[in-house]
Amino acid sequence: MVRFIRLLLLSLRVKFLKLYYGMNISDGVLLSSKCNLDKTNPKGVFIGRDSYVAFGATILTHDFVRAIHADTIIGKECFIGANSIVLPGITIGNNSIVAAGSLVSKNVPNNCIVAGNPARIIKQNISTKKYGKLDNV
Repeated sequence: MVRFIRLLLLSLRVKFLKLYYGMNISDGVLLSSKCNLDKTNPKGVFIGRDSYVAFGATILTHDFVRAIHADTIIGKECFIGANSIVLPGITIGNNSIVAAGSLVSKNVPNNCIVAGNPARIIKQNISTKKYGKLDNV
C-alpha cells in the first residue's frame, strides 16, 4: 500500500511538471521526489520514456553566468544517479547510465556508462531495460 501511494505521488509530480511548467517528460519516467529539474527554462527539459532520475540529481537547462538557455535531453531507458549534475545543452543517449556524483559536461553516446568529474565513459556497449537497469547483469 505504501509503495502504491509513493508511486502515485511521483506520477502526480511528473504530471504537474508537464502541465504547469511545460517540461517534455515521456510516459513511464520515474523522478525521485528529491531530484532537481531546472525551472528557469523548463521547456528545455526532455526526458525519454522509462528513464529514472535519482535523488539529488540536478538537470540544468540554463547557465546564468554565460547567459545560456539550452535544451538538455535524456534518452529513453536511462539512469541518472544520485547527486549527479547534467549541465545545460547536454544530450544523454538512449540506454545510458550516469553514475552517482558525476558531473556531465559533454554529450553521452548511446549504450554506455559514464562516471566522474568530469564524467568519462567507463563502459560501452551496454544494454539497459526500464529505468536504466542493466540488462546483461
